Amino acid sequence: MLGLALTGAAAATWYWASAEPNSSRIAAVGIFATTYLVIAIGRLPGFHIDRAGSALVGAALMLGIGALSLDETMQAIDFATIALLLGMMILVANLRLSGFFRLVNGWVVARARHPLHLLAAVTLTSGVFSAFLLNDAICLVMTPLVVDITRRLGRDPVPYLLAVAMAANVGSTATITGNPQNILIGSFSQIGYGTFAAHLAPVAAIGLVLTVVLIRLAHPREFRSPARFHSDAPAAHLHGPLAIKSVLIAAAMMAAFFAGQPPAKVALVGGGVLLITRVVRSERIYREIDWPLLLMFAGLFVVVAGFEKALLSPDVIAAIGGIGLDRAPVLSAVTVVLSNLVSNVPAVLVLKPFVTGLADPRHGWLIVAMASTLAGNLTVLGSVANLIVVQSARAGGVRIGFWQYCRVGAPLTVLTILVGLLLL
Repeated sequence: MLGLALTGAAAATWYWASAEPNSSRIAAVGIFATTYLVIAIGRLPGFHIDRAGSALVGAALMLGIGALSLDETMQAIDFATIALLLGMMILVANLRLSGFFRLVNGWVVARARHPLHLLAAVTLTSGVFSAFLLNDAICLVMTPLVVDITRRLGRDPVPYLLAVAMAANVGSTATITGNPQNILIGSFSQIGYGTFAAHLAPVAAIGLVLTVVLIRLAHPREFRSPARFHSDAPAAHLHGPLAIKSVLIAAAMMAAFFAGQPPAKVALVGGGVLLITRVVRSERIYREIDWPLLLMFAGLFVVVAGFEKALLSPDVIAAIGGIGLDRAPVLSAVTVVLSNLVSNVPAVLVLKPFVTGLADPRHGWLIVAMASTLAGNLTVLGSVANLIVVQSARAGGVRIGFWQYCRVGAPLTVLTILVGLLLL
């Protein structure tokens, strides 16, 4: 019934749009609300359409009702953001296919001699990789490795898997390329890569320490044991030439980022060079790219632009801004709530017109980047990284319950955001 209602509402907007300009505004608001409701739920009940599909349908309806012209639709899509995201996905795909991640992760984790050392190693590895590369991909690589290591050592895998997810969220706060919402914010704010990292890397570093402390406190039996252990790194199938090439290009890209080069340009050039290879077929690289995420980005750009044009006049933006969004605690709280309702990428897009209108938009964007990322640790549903860990762990026979996650994730979210507010 909900699916039929949502579909009927979307269809009705077409009729209303043909009546008069005011109806067109109502239709645009209806499309926006319907699209974000489907994104919050995860799918349209009764239909085989996911978040990416709903964003594309919403964009098509915005164009169809005349909320945006074709030229305005094309201008609404931030191709620099999509280019940066695509280039980073190509880089991560090459590193993953070469066996680099598994080799490094295994080497670090295998040198732990005590459960607490193992926890710190997992947290550090997941957090550091996620600081520079997309955190979702790091979770895909780390989860099966941690399940394998903990089982061979006879340890409880749950606390270490929590460390993978939570450290990935926390670590990705540090840079523009750590996660999709930071990539968006980097494009909107025009904050330099080095400046962004200088402000948020300390938040991430303290957050990783808090992650270890809170997981240790929540699982006393696992870490109380004085027993020491030894484990050899699991066999890693490393393709040397591809790994060396990928690491060199990754290092060059990071150097260019910190040197102030346009991130989208750097990512596209780096990704293009990585596709020139005699080792891996291009099709294998394409299968590693999250095409639905790119599609959802493009669709949401258009949906939000249509909503902004139809409803968000300067007076409306000023009125909403009057609730105190210029105050860091209020902006953080709004960002956390919105991120957990509709996910962090849609939340950032919704907040864009309001943050842009602040007296100090750069500081506002840093607050949003910090809060939207750290909000992912609040519940197991708070970020895609969490869901990747939970689903991959379940495939390996390990179940992570909602409460198991929340009793660490909720206090971690509160503490890390307080740290972020103090440092920013």
